[in-house]
Amino acid sequence: MPKRRGWPRTESWAVHLLTASGAAFAVLATLSAFESNWTATFAWLGAALFVDGIDGPLARTFKVEERVPWFDGAILDLVIDYATYVFIPALMLARADIMPPLLAIPAAIAVAVIGAIYFADTRMKTVDFGFRGFPAVWNAVVFVLVAFALPPYAGAALIALFLVLTFTPVEFIHPFRVRQARPLTLTMTLAWAVFALLAVLADLKPSAAILWGLGISSAYLALIGAFLQAARLWRRRSASSA
Repeated sequence: MPKRRGWPRTESWAVHLLTASGAAFAVLATLSAFESNWTATFAWLGAALFVDGIDGPLARTFKVEERVPWFDGAILDLVIDYATYVFIPALMLARADIMPPLLAIPAAIAVAVIGAIYFADTRMKTVDFGFRGFPAVWNAVVFVLVAFALPPYAGAALIALFLVLTFTPVEFIHPFRVRQARPLTLTMTLAWAVFALLAVLADLKPSAAILWGLGISSAYLALIGAFLQAARLWRRRSASSA
């Protein structure tokens, strides 16, 4: 009998179904947002984020693209990512009283539109699989705004900053795919996930210790890409001037 090669299509479809389950979490998060239940909203978005973190490695491990070449898992992933990373957080900006009243809806529209533009930009990925410009992780930004209960105008300033950074060449790290500083980045990503979960379990009223952990890990993930980019440019200039 011929030797069986690779994984059968059932396993490939299981990975696609796992990715598609993010759509179910998006619906549940939207329903929770309409009820102004922000703890539940972030819980469902967290579940979608977990799925998004594991479906890519599973797809590469099982060589899903080779097994079902006519089904584009990347497009499926982008559709769900837009809903959970951009659209639902934009909806929260409009409804959650975390922005100045006059800026809430304009900010939500700006996030939704600019996030859509970013997702369509084929230059978003760098050669080492990082991101060029702010990678539209508005779910994390809005979560930090709610967890820290920042004053509305401080929140508006932070939203404006990341909207501007979307169109800049500043790099942001991919927690799983960028090899440089990967052990530390994975550790900080896990720390962020743990502190975020603790904040949700605390009904978005976290203790000072949780806020410290969330703040430090958030700052690392937001800045490490630009730091590595600057270090790389500095090494190139030093080598060219030597």
